[in-house]
Amino acid sequence: MTFNEKYKDNALLIKTFNFALNIIDYTTELQDQKKFVIANQLLKSGTSIGANSRESQNAESKADFIHKLKIAIKEADETEYWLFLCDAHKSYPNCKDLLNELSEILKILNKIISTSKMRN
Repeated sequence: MTFNEKYKDNALLIKTFNFALNIIDYTTELQDQKKFVIANQLLKSGTSIGANSRESQNAESKADFIHKLKIAIKEADETEYWLFLCDAHKSYPNCKDLLNELSEILKILNKIISTSKMRN
């Protein structure tokens, strides 16, 4: 069974997993261009969004669930920063698709958190 098969009903986990795969591809391209520092930072933050989202699925309470998703948002914000740097510098490969994907993920995370806070 693949990740996508196991979590087919969880849009957040599917999106963050596929985003992580795309981040791996992008950072491999950066490493091939010897842009190691940005590649390493982006690889860590970009893949941890999904890891923290996945961890939230086993939260011990609603507060713990929200906390873990807030960590995912922090990682997404850091990832966005690195991607903005890559996008702004002319010698870096195009990352607009990654920025668009990340924007969707951030919307989902924020919606889940706001909805979770409203529920008793």
